Amino acid sequence: MRIPRVYIEKDLTVGNTLQLDKAASSYLIKVLRLPVAAEIILFNGQGGSYKASLLDHSKQAQVQLDEFVPGDNESPLKITLIQGISKGDHMDITIQKAVELGVSELIPLICERTVVNLKGDRLEKKMRHWQGIANSACEQSGRNKLLQIHPPKKLSVLSLSESEAGFILQPTAGQNLLTQSAVQSVSIIIGPEGGFTDEEIETSVGKGFREVRFGPRVLRTETAAIAAISIIQSSWGDLN
Repeated sequence: MRIPRVYIEKDLTVGNTLQLDKAASSYLIKVLRLPVAAEIILFNGQGGSYKASLLDHSKQAQVQLDEFVPGDNESPLKITLIQGISKGDHMDITIQKAVELGVSELIPLICERTVVNLKGDRLEKKMRHWQGIANSACEQSGRNKLLQIHPPKKLSVLSLSESEAGFILQPTAGQNLLTQSAVQSVSIIIGPEGGFTDEEIETSVGKGFREVRFGPRVLRTETAAIAAISIIQSSWGDLN
C-alpha cells in the first residue's frame, strides 16, 4: 500500500508529537481507515519530508515524527506558468496538472477576454481555493515544496529576468516551441478561453516574450497549459 502523504502548515521536528487538523484526520481515519501505528509522511513545504507514525485516532489524529527524509523531487528547470484565468473547474485542473508536471510558480493572468471577475473577498477566497488544490497535488505527486501562486496580474506588469526565457503560446506564431534553444528558467503565457487580443500579443512581445506554437490545432486553455509544460519538461527538464 502506498504510504499516505499529508501537508501540514507547522514547524516539524523529529521526535515531536502533534495533532493533525480535522481534514487530514478525516482523510486518514475515515477514508483510509488507518490503524494505530500506521506509517504516514508529513511535509510542510520547507523542503524534505518526515516519516511519522499514527499514535491515536479516537477523535483527531495524533502523530509522532520519527525520521527526516531529505529530497524534494523538484525539476532542475524553473518553470513559471502565466495562465489566463479560466472559468469553472478549468483553472483547478490547470493548477493540479502544473504541480504534477513540476511547475515552480504560477501567475494567474487577467486578460481583456477574461470572463472571471475576481476582487476583494472573492479573490481572497479563490486564492485560498487554488492554493488548496496545489497543496493536495503536492501530496499526491510526491513534491515537498509547494507551488507558489502569485496574486493575479496583467500583462503590462510582467517582466523577465536576464537569464529567463519567455514564450507566449499563439496558434498563428511562426516559431515552434519544439525548435527553441535549451534554457534553465522559463516563463510561458497561456491565454484564457477567448484568447489574446492583438494588443496583448504586442505588449507581451515588447516585454521579451516570443510567440510560439505547437501543432496545427487550437487547444483549450487547460489543454494548452498541460501540453506546453510537458513539451518544455521533456525537452529541457526531467521528463526524459
